[in-house]
Amino acid sequence: MTHIDTLIESCWMLPIAPQNTILKDHAVAIHEGNIIDILPASEAKKRYDAKEHHVLTHHIVMPGLVNAHAHTAMNLFRGFADDLALMDWLNQYIWPAEQEVLTPESTYVGTQLAAAEMLRSGVTCFNDHYFFPEASARAAADAGMRACIGLWVGNVPTLWGTDEADYLRKADAQLNSGFHHDLISWSMAVHGTYTIDDHGLHEAKAMADRYQLPVHMHVHETIDELNIEAKRSGKRPIERIEDAGLLNEHLTAVHMVHLNDEDCERIKSSGCHIVTCPESNLKLGTGLPPLQMLNELTSQLAIGTDGACSNNDLDMIGEMRTTSMVAKGESRDATALPAPRILEMATLGGANAMQLGHKIGSLEKGKAADIIAINIDDLFTQPMYDCMSHLVFAANRLQVRHVWVDGKQLLKDGEFTQLSAKRIMELAEPIIEKARPMAHHYKA
Repeated sequence: MTHIDTLIESCWMLPIAPQNTILKDHAVAIHEGNIIDILPASEAKKRYDAKEHHVLTHHIVMPGLVNAHAHTAMNLFRGFADDLALMDWLNQYIWPAEQEVLTPESTYVGTQLAAAEMLRSGVTCFNDHYFFPEASARAAADAGMRACIGLWVGNVPTLWGTDEADYLRKADAQLNSGFHHDLISWSMAVHGTYTIDDHGLHEAKAMADRYQLPVHMHVHETIDELNIEAKRSGKRPIERIEDAGLLNEHLTAVHMVHLNDEDCERIKSSGCHIVTCPESNLKLGTGLPPLQMLNELTSQLAIGTDGACSNNDLDMIGEMRTTSMVAKGESRDATALPAPRILEMATLGGANAMQLGHKIGSLEKGKAADIIAINIDDLFTQPMYDCMSHLVFAANRLQVRHVWVDGKQLLKDGEFTQLSAKRIMELAEPIIEKARPMAHHYKA
């Protein structure tokens, strides 16, 4: 027999690649952080002697969920400014609160708070777009979680920097001499076309090319964004992105709510990745993304939660359900974005957007063992006729019982093995209390 680290047996296994595949009574063999075999459980027990052997009856085992767009430290502002128009939300509440409480230390705590929520919900990797990137990277690595951390670029002053040149200098320093970890990768996090000039776009592209990084960017999220760009340049945002040479397979375009025929032609020919965050779009009233049309234009779709202050959670299982429902409702087609496609978007689609599809996003030999197990033997998910359908339309995040990242178990029967949720909340409390006086309250 071959000695290995871990063997996980389950009633149902969803490898994701190939799509729409369900393996019954199979096992995944893990050694030194990687998947080395996937085979029937009866054969696995004859072939492998594991230090840890998990027999998960009534569980679905699948790749960890990938949150393809988040502002993780904004967990500190969950419920801070609800039921407000977007520009009031930003100008009167979110931006002033960030100025008051965000530091490298508070960003670390906020990211740990988010990491704990995501791990408990079955998310094993996230794509971050926020300030103080090294603090976020350290927080994710300390949690044992995989992350692609964005290096923020724009021409507006923030707590992180003063202008495009300053942001680019800091990004270059981070990539050359900053914190590095096997679980952490990086992206150029250009905020949006309305907060950067053409020179900055070209410089961001040059740095992304130099370091072979993806570009992570808000695109066509709001009507205000389109109006600002039209007045400023006479172009559509995606047109400016194309003119800067950024509209290609390395671009992750987030939201993509407001599109015309010319935008769609650009998307179709570009190979760019599109991340939809429908719950944030709905809550902020920015519109419904044309998901069925996007699905017809490109295979490169992924799902993100956005930040917890505009969602108000980081629940990818809930986001999967909303994504499919929005696609069906907006297109008036009940067959739009069926469960197998949604599951692919929430795993391999996000991994591909971060240039990590060779490593995570599906259960395949040679890939990292980023794996979750969801207990389906629950009142909420009985009876079960199709496990893919149940994951998207019936399951909830608390049914996630086990999580492994890089072969290391971080959640065991619903309990953290490495993080202390109590300790993280204790660290967050003084930061939250500092922000509390600035929060929006409903008038009696």
